[in-house]
Amino acid sequence: MNDWHRIFAQSTLVPPHPQRARQLLKESTAFQCVLKWLEGPLVKQAVLEVLSETECHLRVSLFDITYRYFFGKTWRTSARPVQQLSRQPSRIVFDEPFYFHTSLNHPNIVAVVEVVTEGRKQDGTLQSLSCGFGILRIFSNKPDSPTSASQDKRLRLYHGTPRALLHPFLQDPVEQNKHMTLIESCSLLYTLRLHPPLEPAFHLVPQNLLVSGLQRVPGLLPAHSETGDALRKPRLQKPVTWHLDDLFLTLCPSLGRFEEELAQLLTCDHVQEGGGLLDGGALEVLERRLHVGVHNGLGFVRRPQVVVLVPEMDVAMTRSASFSRRVSSSSRTSSGNQALVLRSRLRLPEMVQHPAFAVVFQLEYVFSSPVVADGNAAVASSLSSLACMRAVRWAVWSPVLDVRAGSVTLPLQGGVLHNPLHCLVYQVPSASRSSEEVKQVESGTVQFQFSLNREEPLGTPMEHANGPKAARRSCKRPPSSPSGVPVPVPRGLAATQDSPVGPGLSLSQLVTSPQSPARCRSAKATPRSPEGSQPQAEFPLEGGVSHLEADLSQTPLVLETPVAEPLQELPFTPLHAPIVVGPQQRSSGSQLSRATMVLLQSSGFPEILDASKRPAEAVSPTDPVHFDSQREEADCLQSNEIVLQFLAFSRVAQDHRGAPWPKSVYFTFQFYRLPPATTPRLQLVELAGMGKTGSGSLSHVLVPISKDGSFDTGSPGFQLRYVVGPGFLKPGEQRWFLRYLAVQTLQIDVWDGDSLLLIGSAAVQMKHLLRQGRPAVQVPHELEVVATEYEQDASVVSGDVTRFGSVKPIGVHTVVRGLLHLTLANVGHTCERPVRGSSLLPPSRSRVISSDGASRFSGGSLLPRGGPRKNVVQAQKLADVDSDLAAMLLTHVRGGQGLQGAGREADAVRRRKLERMRSVRLQESGGEPGSRRTNILAQQSVRAQHSRDLQVIDAYRERTKAESIASVLSLAVTTQHTLYATLGTAEFFEFALKNPHNIQHTVTIEIDNPELSVILDSQEWRYFKDAAGLHTPLEEDMFHLRGSLAPQLYLRPRETTHVPFKYQSFSVGRPAPVQASAELSSGRGTDAGSPRKSSATFTKHAKVLFRASSGKLLAMLQLTVEPQPHVVDQIFRFYHPELTFLKKAIRLPPWHTLPGAPVGMPGEDLPIHVRCSDPSVLCEAQSVGPGEPRDVFLKVASGPSPEMKDFFVIIYADRWLAVPVQTWRVCLHSLQRVDVSCVAGQLSRLSLVLRGTQRVRKVRAFASHPQELQTDPAGVFVLPPHGVQDLHVAVRPRRAGSRFIHLNLVDVDYHQLVASWLLCLSCHRPLISKAFEITMAVGEGKGVNKRITYTNPYPTRRTYRLYSDHPDLLQFKEDTFQVGGGETYTIGLRFAPGGRVGQEEILIYINDHEDKNEEAFCVKVIYQ
Repeated sequence: MNDWHRIFAQSTLVPPHPQRARQLLKESTAFQCVLKWLEGPLVKQAVLEVLSETECHLRVSLFDITYRYFFGKTWRTSARPVQQLSRQPSRIVFDEPFYFHTSLNHPNIVAVVEVVTEGRKQDGTLQSLSCGFGILRIFSNKPDSPTSASQDKRLRLYHGTPRALLHPFLQDPVEQNKHMTLIESCSLLYTLRLHPPLEPAFHLVPQNLLVSGLQRVPGLLPAHSETGDALRKPRLQKPVTWHLDDLFLTLCPSLGRFEEELAQLLTCDHVQEGGGLLDGGALEVLERRLHVGVHNGLGFVRRPQVVVLVPEMDVAMTRSASFSRRVSSSSRTSSGNQALVLRSRLRLPEMVQHPAFAVVFQLEYVFSSPVVADGNAAVASSLSSLACMRAVRWAVWSPVLDVRAGSVTLPLQGGVLHNPLHCLVYQVPSASRSSEEVKQVESGTVQFQFSLNREEPLGTPMEHANGPKAARRSCKRPPSSPSGVPVPVPRGLAATQDSPVGPGLSLSQLVTSPQSPARCRSAKATPRSPEGSQPQAEFPLEGGVSHLEADLSQTPLVLETPVAEPLQELPFTPLHAPIVVGPQQRSSGSQLSRATMVLLQSSGFPEILDASKRPAEAVSPTDPVHFDSQREEADCLQSNEIVLQFLAFSRVAQDHRGAPWPKSVYFTFQFYRLPPATTPRLQLVELAGMGKTGSGSLSHVLVPISKDGSFDTGSPGFQLRYVVGPGFLKPGEQRWFLRYLAVQTLQIDVWDGDSLLLIGSAAVQMKHLLRQGRPAVQVPHELEVVATEYEQDASVVSGDVTRFGSVKPIGVHTVVRGLLHLTLANVGHTCERPVRGSSLLPPSRSRVISSDGASRFSGGSLLPRGGPRKNVVQAQKLADVDSDLAAMLLTHVRGGQGLQGAGREADAVRRRKLERMRSVRLQESGGEPGSRRTNILAQQSVRAQHSRDLQVIDAYRERTKAESIASVLSLAVTTQHTLYATLGTAEFFEFALKNPHNIQHTVTIEIDNPELSVILDSQEWRYFKDAAGLHTPLEEDMFHLRGSLAPQLYLRPRETTHVPFKYQSFSVGRPAPVQASAELSSGRGTDAGSPRKSSATFTKHAKVLFRASSGKLLAMLQLTVEPQPHVVDQIFRFYHPELTFLKKAIRLPPWHTLPGAPVGMPGEDLPIHVRCSDPSVLCEAQSVGPGEPRDVFLKVASGPSPEMKDFFVIIYADRWLAVPVQTWRVCLHSLQRVDVSCVAGQLSRLSLVLRGTQRVRKVRAFASHPQELQTDPAGVFVLPPHGVQDLHVAVRPRRAGSRFIHLNLVDVDYHQLVASWLLCLSCHRPLISKAFEITMAVGEGKGVNKRITYTNPYPTRRTYRLYSDHPDLLQFKEDTFQVGGGETYTIGLRFAPGGRVGQEEILIYINDHEDKNEEAFCVKVIYQ
């Protein structure tokens, strides 16, 4: 056995999975991996005691996680002795590198490292034990981006052997699978880096072959360094050029007998496989090919050349006399057999003087494609242009190094022997004779003359043999074209002087359809193997006819234009004051005081009763809740009546009594997936003697206001009822509703009923509404109503921006505005009506849509076949059922009168009925005396009209007949399905597509709705299948993508495959302004409406067409999408100047507080993705660093005042955006911006322009901070229609800084918002002239009285006014005083007791008679 056979037998590779061959080939990437040392007690002491001479080595194999498939060849390190080391931890040093290159750039292509211990047992036999394995990730999760980090890494090791990876339970990600167990304190230190120096040697090392640097690779020179690593910096051996002449092959017993027997055997195989009889009897030989390539034992150095052989007698009369003499003399040795002759010279410039380099020959026959005898003409014509290839014989020639020229005769081989092209070869004759020489002759021979050309210039050969770079250059050249101007032939082809077919194209290439364009690859690229054949290695031919199509499809290379160098971006973090989600919404968890309970009991609120008219069980909001879903679902009271009872709205204890308090309020919220609810205005009625009960008592109860503006204090409170039962919920939705009650909070916005300003928001947990088998429960709550105030972004500059990602929530202030007393109740009821039948329920939750259930039209009569008809339908006129025809008839009747609105269906039908009624009345009037002539004229007019109508109807039917018939026939391939979709949630399903024909099709998938898409990524498909529990087959690279064009799918005859789809919508309809099911407290509740149709949603439609390449429709899927209301987790409301951009950052809370979020690994950042329902809103989620909080950034363009933009922000915690973990509703109110620059404590005046509407209105101005802003007129005034009027505004801010003040102009009769302004205050602090300090005790004391003096600096008498920035802590004895010129006045101060320990700075503003600041004093109060 020579060197080539030895290396070839030892280097057999397992090819990658066949599905990987269908992927688009990419450039191969070279890697170097160094396995340094193994740490930890991996080898157990028990093993060391049983085995002697124990050694340890590592084995590395490539593994495809997607298909659970090992491929390539396992590489192993040298063995290292295992000793009982005293130091800890133990370490086994390997420090061995290995190299490889691969084009399978996919995150699931990994290297599996196995630790193996070998030793001898007591009987002397060798035993190997697996001590663990690790998974080395080669590529990152981002496609087309290999791991580039070159630093040392530690590989975690797992118990078991790598064979465990073949188990179907181990799905990706394998490392997080519960069946994988880590080996504690054991790891492997390694380094993985890209290795570009290996690229020039790609043609010598096959893909996916792990090679050690110490291994001798044929074609490489030994390394210069002492380490002997030849692959660290590979050096190529100098190539030489060999020429092969006078090549011919002989086959036994003769060429004709051999081909006849081969055709008969192929025909029999076709019949046995169920292909049917062939048309014409036998197959026809189209051409005979010979593949010739140079092989170094590991793989082909470059792609084999393909030449065409012709029978000897076919060329005897077409060649010169010298060639004929050579053929005749060579044929004498073939025992009179006709030979296959090559009429050109073969040139092999990639040969190297090395014993392992050999020349491989493979003979291949091209037959006409088999055509079924009973096939139709169209099928026969399409298949007759195809060809099938069969490998027949092969041979290997290893040149002798010291021989420069000579003649060679080689025996041909066949059968099941392993061959370099890795394909099945035709069988050889049976070994019936004993002579070895006779056996070689029976298989056939190949003969040729060879010569070595050492004097040839090295330019062309070196360019050809220097690896993939030369191959890329040659691949970029313009190829030859069979119909265009001849151009130089690519180097892989034989010379064309003697070719009888044409310049570089064989017969089968001329009749075979060109393949899809392929990327220009290196000489070692591997195209996909033909379907149905064995996987091939380096250079398989695509059906045997694709070795030229890739070159023919290339386009000339376009020169790149110089590109300007981009500017380097510096690291910068924009400063946005983040709004924290969740913590700012506080709900009181304390139990109500007994005094408050007495007031609630005595105020006369209606009592909540269960179904048996007994009081509902009272539950404390502080009691723990143990949620048992099985107990809830097993409850016999399946219908839940949710009651929201608004009782009272009270002041907080620390609220200043002089602060304004609303007279009426109303509430807005959204419960579950129902439309947003808005309550009527409720009057706040003060309770008598409220100050005697303590700090936490009720102050005002809520009373409904009647239409005339009056209210009855005898029936306080307001109730809303929602009935959530089987009639409302979809099948399987009950558990989601129970989970919503268990984990979600209900956010309630409180509004001022007169000024229409937001007072604040309250949040209440709904987990206590879970009845847990009880008939009814009620929970009283006392909720803090919190107002959030935002400062202007320009003033928020004091945050900590020195550290990356350390933005603090500055500029956001929360103030408790009041206490809302609310009672939540859940009353259980039995279902009043049985659950609807299956016909009224939505389709099954099965994710597979089959076309078998489609409504089909079988042809013939439109009436149902078999049996009497059960449905009787009264015939109707065409004009009554076809609106287009009705409009045409009515237009024809009216003639040229220019009928307006005739296009509207309702108007057209109505006018036609009126015409018929007029005709009937004319007929009825025929019996009256003196009207006979009129009757005759009317009948003639009616007959003429009917005749014209019949003509119009006949023309209309002829015009629409083809379209109507086509629409009816399309029902045979149409499948209808209904989806119930929710905002942001991906609805996954699969469509079972079947090819109904006996021929293959390339199907194009056309979709008319952008919200419906085909799932193209196999990982995304697997994610949705696992989430849905679907066990249908999954295929990698199922679709052929063509940029922005529709995807294509290949279907075999009669094949059925599952096409994955995903419907996901981010658009919503306009929400309902009020909740239709809300009623006043009348003791009865209403159903919350049908879940199938809601006032806030509308039906959508989508159509999917599956077309063959000929344009024929194979199947059609019609989807009806019923959007369902969605759950809102959080509501944000912003007020912003009109026609500007709002930029806000909303900070996400820790992930364990978000419902539905998966639990991540410790220290692992979950992927956060954000989508918005409004495409004009920019939103993104950025991670500022590991362990740092996540912020969601919003950029919204505000509209003109008083427009409100309402949109939803949807947050996902999974890669594929399957199910949202949070849904936020964001309301942006656009207000007219007014910039005011002022001084704290000083009055500033401005005027606003009011423009009247179309009618007279009684309006009034309301401010969000009435203590700091006053308007003139201050009360109600009349705004004339279309008039212009000034509204005078006076602003006296108490504190310095930048903030907003809202100003609303409200119609007091209809409570409508007429105009709204946003005053942006930029307030400066006055100059402090004096400072004081006082110490006070914290408690319930009466306060402290102090005095300060003020001297009038002017010579005349002046009047001064006193103001304070904290009126709740400091009051003046007199708010105004007069003092003569130069005199001193004593100002009396009264300090209120403080509520907590600390200090406070209080400013005293002394203003003149024009309210301009004269002086400002600062008093520092220390509370102890």
